[in-house]
Amino acid sequence: MTRTSATPDQPTAADQPTADPAAAWEDWRARRRRSVTSATGNLALVETRWLPSGERPDLDAARAGQPEHVTVTTLARTDLVTGEPEHGLRFWDAQSPAIRHFERVDAFPYDPAWVLEASYHPVPGARRVAFEHIRDNGGTRDLVVPGDIALTVDGRDYTLSAFDDDGTLLLVFGDPTNGDTTYGAGRFLFVERTADPGRVRLDFNRAFVPPCGFSDQYNCPMPPRQNRFHLPVEAGEQRPVFRDGFLAQH
Repeated sequence: MTRTSATPDQPTAADQPTADPAAAWEDWRARRRRSVTSATGNLALVETRWLPSGERPDLDAARAGQPEHVTVTTLARTDLVTGEPEHGLRFWDAQSPAIRHFERVDAFPYDPAWVLEASYHPVPGARRVAFEHIRDNGGTRDLVVPGDIALTVDGRDYTLSAFDDDGTLLLVFGDPTNGDTTYGAGRFLFVERTADPGRVRLDFNRAFVPPCGFSDQYNCPMPPRQNRFHLPVEAGEQRPVFRDGFLAQH
């Protein structure tokens, strides 16, 4: 994929602060479970089929003969070599092996210390930043980054790049927990706007495993150098857990 929009198989932007943020986080966790196990959730994606150059998808033909629990959708991206649009089909199985064997997504305990305020500096125009993607063999895709997020963590200053995901800022970040206690290719976090246009909130308790951590049929962006923290971010989701020895599809 070339975008990671907040479709039903992913969390929407985080809620505003509440009187009981820990309870709101537990509710978010429950919504995440419903999302990833839904009929078109991350665990349901069993095939992404890219079509030959110039060919357009025929949904009726693709859906013909499929069982009722399979949903077929279309997608598009830009070919990294030719720059031309590529079209494809995605097949979602509400009874996929991953859904049937899914147990839970492990997460760190809620920690209010990981709810951070940051400065936000909009950049005029549609600035684009190169993001390497997990299945592009080192290739990069340019994503719109409409501003810079500046914050200090553990005495070190960071300027983070969060890209525009259908009007929401999505931060792709890495830290030393990746490949150890959390998903190896980094995690995602929706950036919360505040009443002050020059301030944003980063609630790392709502950091989540990217779609490619649930199915190898996604092509997720990876954290650029400026989005890699030097200390472990021990907050948010860790890894999906499956029953009966089933291996995650990544």
